[in-house]
Amino acid sequence: MTIDKTKAKNTSTVVNAPLTNNKGRLGREIKRHTSVYLLLLIPLVYYIVFKYVPIWNAQIAFKDFQARKGVLGSAWIGLENFSDFIHSFYFWELLRNTVFYSIGKIVISLPLSIVLAIAIYECTRPVLRKIVQTLAYLPHFLSWVIMYGILLSLLAPADGVLNDLIKLCGGTPIDFLSSVNAFPWVVLVSDAWKEMGWSAIIFIAALMGIDVSLFEAAMVEGANSWQRIKYITLPAIRPVIVTVLLLKIGTILDAGFDQIYMLYSQPVYSVADIIDTWVYRQGLLQFEFGLATAVGLFKGVFGMILMLISNKLVSKMNEGSSIF
Repeated sequence: MTIDKTKAKNTSTVVNAPLTNNKGRLGREIKRHTSVYLLLLIPLVYYIVFKYVPIWNAQIAFKDFQARKGVLGSAWIGLENFSDFIHSFYFWELLRNTVFYSIGKIVISLPLSIVLAIAIYECTRPVLRKIVQTLAYLPHFLSWVIMYGILLSLLAPADGVLNDLIKLCGGTPIDFLSSVNAFPWVVLVSDAWKEMGWSAIIFIAALMGIDVSLFEAAMVEGANSWQRIKYITLPAIRPVIVTVLLLKIGTILDAGFDQIYMLYSQPVYSVADIIDTWVYRQGLLQFEFGLATAVGLFKGVFGMILMLISNKLVSKMNEGSSIF
C-alpha cells in the first residue's frame, strides 16, 4: 500500500511539473515583454467594450425597448421588429440601394486598383513611381467630411469646377448632389478616387512576389509589355484577386455609412438611403431602438453567412487555403 501511494505521489509530481514550468515560463515571458502586452491591452479593451458587450444588448431586437425600463425590464415581443422591417415600405428600397452601391464599388474600384498596382509595378522611373503612389494613397487618409468639402467645390451647381466647364461648353449646370440620376455616380466615382490607391497596396505586394526570371524569359522570347501582363502578371496575382473579391462580397451589406451620410440629402433619399443610414435615423433620431437593433442584427447575420460562403469559395479556388 505504501509503494502504491509513493508511486501515485511521484506520478502526480511528474504530471504537475510541466504545468508549473509552463506557468512560470508564461509569467517570465509576460514580465519580459510587458510593453508589448500593454499595447495588446488597448485593442483588447476596445473589442470587449465595443464588440462583445454589445452582444448582450442585441436582445433589444426582440423587445419593445423602453429606456426607462432598461434592457431586462422591456417587454419581450419576439420577431415583431424583424417583421415590421421586412414588411415595411422601405425594405426593398434600402436593400436595393445597399446592394447596388456595394456591387458598384466592387465593379469600379477593384479593376482600377489592379490597373493602378500594375502601372506602379511596371513603372521604371523611381521618382515618378513614388509621386504616383503618394498621390494615390493620400485620399484614403482624408475623412469624408473633408472629401465632402472637396466634392462640393468641384460639383457645386453655381461655382463648381465641373459645372463651370459644362457652362463653358454651352451646357446646363447640374446639381450632382441633389439629382437622383447623378448622385449614384458621384458616390461610386468618389469612393473609387478615395480608396483605389489604398486597395492597390495588397496587389503591389502580390506583384513583388512574382519571380523576375519569368519576365526575363518572356522578354527573351519577344513578349511585349501587354503580353507579359496578360500571361504572367495577371495569372500570378489571380489568387489574391479572387480572395479580395470574395472578401468584398462577404461584406456586401456594408455600403459605406460615412460616405452616404455626408453626401446624401432628402431629395435623393430614394436612391441614396441604405440600411446603415436608415438604422441611424430610426434608432438615434426617432428613438426606435428595438427596430434599429433588429435591422442591424439582420444585417450582421446575413453578412456572417456571406463571409462563411466566401471562406468556402476561397478554400476551393485556392487549393485548400482559406481566409480563417
